[in-house]
Amino acid sequence: MPMQTVGIIAGSGQFPALVAEGARAQGCRVIICGFTGNTDPALASLADAFTMLHLGQLGALIQFFKKHQVTHICMAGAISKPKALDIRPDFRAAKLLFSLATRKGDDAILRAFAGELQQEGFTVIRPETLAPRLKSPEGLLTRAAPSAELWQDIAFGWQIAKEIGRLDIGQCVVVKSGIVVAVEGIEGTNPTIDRAAALAGAGCTLVKVAKPGQDERLDLPSVGLETVKLLARHKFLALAYEAEKTLFFDLDQSIAAANTHKLALVGIPEASALFFQGHDKQ
Repeated sequence: MPMQTVGIIAGSGQFPALVAEGARAQGCRVIICGFTGNTDPALASLADAFTMLHLGQLGALIQFFKKHQVTHICMAGAISKPKALDIRPDFRAAKLLFSLATRKGDDAILRAFAGELQQEGFTVIRPETLAPRLKSPEGLLTRAAPSAELWQDIAFGWQIAKEIGRLDIGQCVVVKSGIVVAVEGIEGTNPTIDRAAALAGAGCTLVKVAKPGQDERLDLPSVGLETVKLLARHKFLALAYEAEKTLFFDLDQSIAAANTHKLALVGIPEASALFFQGHDKQ
């Protein structure tokens, strides 16, 4: 079914604007729903129709998209998780949350949310469908290459990150010299980086992955120039991310900044075991 009218559920950052621009370039009408305290109101300039809701207004969101004949929906941009703890759900959202019983991690909530949208006849699509340039490449992107010891940290961090992802805790870990320094929780990636630097100083490695079995239409891991600048400020040695499944913003500028600060950027493929073979002896 060809896309006609795209609804964007917009969080913070540049992501919603990039998706909106991509949808327009494909000839789609763009309908945007943002959230008070998360979304930039300036997004309205890219929309055929725009509204701001409070987190938890699921019924109003569905009614807004139906009113504007949305056929496909894309989720783009971060939602502050600490703020999300203070949501006041409407009846429909409360019913959805109650159906999840005790399991209310990111992945469980987003899957249930996507299910509600599909029941209403919307097609939920991957963000790269509209912004394909954000797909992250595989391999070493920078002049700085990890040492054998750093490859060991990356491989170890990958294993730990996948496990915390399986438990629906977070998407990234920081490691140094074979020790887990910090694990991402509700605070998000940047505060995790800051916390790791305060605990362990220079020489850390950030590893960011998609959660095992994650619905790739929802909440993909992301990195970008802001991440690289923060890592450089704290004198990290490497950023390893899951290639293809991670969104990479401002890729060319990020590589340039990483080269300036001698930070290694590495895209790890899903078949990570084969990729790591041979690297740990370099």
